[in-house]
Amino acid sequence: MKQFALLIVLISTVAAADDPRLKNATRQDKNGWISVHLEGQPSDIGYQHGCLLAAEIDDLIRTQDFYYTTTLKRDWKFYRGAAERIFWPKLDKEYQDEIKGIAEGVRAKGYKLDYLDIAASNAFIEISSYYVPLLMEKEKKGSGENKAPGYCSAFIATGSYTADGKIVMAHNNWSEYIIGERWRVIADVKPSQGYHFVMDCLPGFIHSGDDFAINEAGLLYTETTITQFMGFDSTKTPEFVRARKAIQYGKSIDDFVRIMTTGNNGGYANDWLVGDNSTNEIARVELGLKNHRVWRTKDGVYVGANFASDEKLLAEETKFDTKDATSSPNARKIRWQQLVEPNKGRITFEMAKLFEGDHTDANLGASANNRCVLCGHNDEDSLGTKEWSWAPFFPGGAVQGKVTSGELAKDLTFWARMGHPCGADFLAEPFFKAHPEHAWQGKFLKDMKSYPWTMVEAKR
Repeated sequence: MKQFALLIVLISTVAAADDPRLKNATRQDKNGWISVHLEGQPSDIGYQHGCLLAAEIDDLIRTQDFYYTTTLKRDWKFYRGAAERIFWPKLDKEYQDEIKGIAEGVRAKGYKLDYLDIAASNAFIEISSYYVPLLMEKEKKGSGENKAPGYCSAFIATGSYTADGKIVMAHNNWSEYIIGERWRVIADVKPSQGYHFVMDCLPGFIHSGDDFAINEAGLLYTETTITQFMGFDSTKTPEFVRARKAIQYGKSIDDFVRIMTTGNNGGYANDWLVGDNSTNEIARVELGLKNHRVWRTKDGVYVGANFASDEKLLAEETKFDTKDATSSPNARKIRWQQLVEPNKGRITFEMAKLFEGDHTDANLGASANNRCVLCGHNDEDSLGTKEWSWAPFFPGGAVQGKVTSGELAKDLTFWARMGHPCGADFLAEPFFKAHPEHAWQGKFLKDMKSYPWTMVEAKR
């Protein structure tokens, strides 16, 4: 029976390799990254994605099932159900077709996943950190607090702050290592409608997710999450759809704001750092559920480290204490100011690489490996990160970094580093020996090596 099953997988794999939809699709593995080029109609892009990344998609979904079943006591069946009820009906047909195409491609490689698995995977942040806390609050007030993640350290600068007066944008992804070490895909997407764009993403994602994206019209964006945020509207449009639509169809900051605020469900509430490469204008778009605010300039810098800035949004939609100097977001906000202001007029993408790997704790005034540095290492922090409920020594922090400039972005090009942007490795076996309380993750959490900075270029 096993031989027969293996034969079926081999036959389906050969058939997939001969499929004409794969003619222009490519995959390259380099320095920890998997770069894929996808193009065509939505279903074709999806099929290419599913075929090229089938093993990685299956691995991610098995990991998500394991991790969230353990931590939130809600299994993958719950995630699939949420995707079917509150997300799938609100997806544009082109994104439904793309997700169905991904599932078809994965199945062509012999894996048993369907479109609801792919949809649930795409929506996992919104479900786990916004929808589930909403349900928890209904069951017991206060039980859903501190579930919104504190993902990422980022900045965007322009004008007198950069060496050439053009945009520089940088971002590092903070997440649980068990998920974040899989955040290694570079998707170069040339859709039949909309703009050619590039982004980093998890395998199976139709959006970036962390978010770092550039399109050929000159729009580029990244973000950091608003921590301790509370709010979600299950009747509105998923964030992952709006973020994808913004990079595929947006050509200006105005377009970005319009797309992201239309049908806003409050899911994955972020401070978005947005640039228009055609005008060198940048913006900070702070988007909650009830409130949003936009700051814009052609001469300045906006930084992100999981803090919100609008007083109304802070008071009405978060539990965040802006005066707590020991918190990760507040400490990193100070460190960003210490970096960007003294370097005004000199900031380049090379300097941005150093910023994203920075290890100075602004509270200590010294180098550290903890929750308060831009290149976060909660796995070495004895206090943990209370703002989003990471326990002491929980394996989480910065898992990769990306930087670009106005000149690079014109060619849909950026630099990326898989693993800690500082260059340090996370080694699972010695970590679990030192911290057996986290050894339950060992089934899926493996070594996270840091690779060299690597230039990523779109296929033109």
